[in-house]
Amino acid sequence: MVETSVLVSALAGAGSFFSPCILPIVPAFISYLSGTTLSEVQNTGEGSQVAVKRMTRLNIFLNTVYFVLGFSLVFAVLGVIFNSVLANVGTGFQGTLQSIGGVVIVAFGAYLVLATKFRSLNFEKRMTKIPRFKTSYITSFVFGAAFASGWTPCVGPILGSTLTLAATSPGAAYNSLLAYALGLGIPFLVTGAFFSQATGLIRRMVKYLKYFNPIMGAILIVLGILVFTNQLSVVASFPLANEIVNLERGI
Repeated sequence: MVETSVLVSALAGAGSFFSPCILPIVPAFISYLSGTTLSEVQNTGEGSQVAVKRMTRLNIFLNTVYFVLGFSLVFAVLGVIFNSVLANVGTGFQGTLQSIGGVVIVAFGAYLVLATKFRSLNFEKRMTKIPRFKTSYITSFVFGAAFASGWTPCVGPILGSTLTLAATSPGAAYNSLLAYALGLGIPFLVTGAFFSQATGLIRRMVKYLKYFNPIMGAILIVLGILVFTNQLSVVASFPLANEIVNLERGI
């Protein structure tokens, strides 16, 4: 189950990146971190692609790296805390914790599904007036750390489910939360490295984001049931998941 929880956490991190409240703002946010506005880098040429100079492209990527390091550090610290506090609990309590965790994850999944039907549940907070800071790698790092703590509601259920899963397997909490950070961070790094191509791709993907909440909600409900019934290892029986687990084991 340890390897399975790590795999699920990595996929959850990737799912967070592609959520409706993160994916559409990624290009503008990365531009903000690097101190380059979209109007400065936008090219009105064919395909409305974004063309940036080599130094600007490098600056965007390095700021993205520090941003990812910022939220990765927060998740790593959370993993250490979970491991230290819960690793020595008794077997009986561990079973109770697993049952509670399964129910919590199912509740998160139900929230995402119902949020598409009830507007009162489908809300988010946006910062319309973000102060302009002097850009630096330290600023990007601090923004990354803050990013890990300031989730909008549509990402909260995914992150909450990941934290709950880490709590049910405290021995793998550090690896699980680090895997979540990697799953979330790698798409950010790819976007920062290939900013021009990624921006165009993201614009084309936005119209499909309306399907994200119900699909992710259904996945979380299934995941919660598997955790509740102690059958999470079933995930590793899928061919692709099994190959990933084998790579982690060094087979």
